[in-house]
Amino acid sequence: MDPFSADGELINIQNAFFQGQYQEVIDFNTSSFSPENNLPARVLQLRSHIALGETEKVLADVEREDETPDLAAVKALAQHTAGHADSALQLVQDLAENYPENGTVQVLGGTVLQARGKSEEALALLAKHQGNLEAVALIVQIHLQQNRSDLALKEVQAAKRWAQDSLLVNLAESWVGMRVGGERYQSAFYVYEELASADSTSAPLSVIGQAVAEIHLGRLPEAEAAISTALQKYPNEAGLIANAIVLNVLAGKPTEDLEKRLQETQPSHVLQADIQEKSEFFDAAATKYSAKVSS
Repeated sequence: MDPFSADGELINIQNAFFQGQYQEVIDFNTSSFSPENNLPARVLQLRSHIALGETEKVLADVEREDETPDLAAVKALAQHTAGHADSALQLVQDLAENYPENGTVQVLGGTVLQARGKSEEALALLAKHQGNLEAVALIVQIHLQQNRSDLALKEVQAAKRWAQDSLLVNLAESWVGMRVGGERYQSAFYVYEELASADSTSAPLSVIGQAVAEIHLGRLPEAEAAISTALQKYPNEAGLIANAIVLNVLAGKPTEDLEKRLQETQPSHVLQADIQEKSEFFDAAATKYSAKVSS
């Protein structure tokens, strides 16, 4: 069974997760869920703990459950997020070899593989999905990271033929729109604005999308206001912190405190890795030059 299918019992908890409402997912009452839906719901709750930086809790929770591929995939994601990259990669590659048809292995394995720069391995694993919309969304993200907007758009258009009204498909189309640019910035903004207006909790991922669209539209104060308000409610949301860093850079404001918070919350975050890489490049370049003082 695809753990991310649109089963009636899972729709609400899935949508909350996809919008970044991680605490709501954790607090979701799953006692009435059918036996076949208990595992996918638990996976979403464990992933929410990871998203909130509670990786050690997750690792302890799934420590002795490696025989369940879904939970082993969660363990790999937690290991990666906690900075244990090599262990996570080895576990994911083992799972991909032994359980390539498992939807959770595809999505979480693909996430870890892409984070380790193994895009082709990630895409090969994700391509095995059977109607898994989260796999589609991840494929779109990978193509965008590869600067292949054409392939990302093709993936979205194909998914719209069988999942026209899906939240994930709408979000994926917005991601592509923000990469293509032009009039699509405004279209993407409307999608996130609609999500935000429909959700009184100001889900962080909706806020992030809306803020990024605002940035592209040249509306930095509006973007900053949205991110600041969301950070007050979700102070440990890595995506919000990362986008606050970008906003501060654009506005000429200091970023040190935010960078420290991101390092504490999610040391493996792609922005954190990029900052570290650029810092190392700068230090390496600086060693090639020395001050020349005239005697």
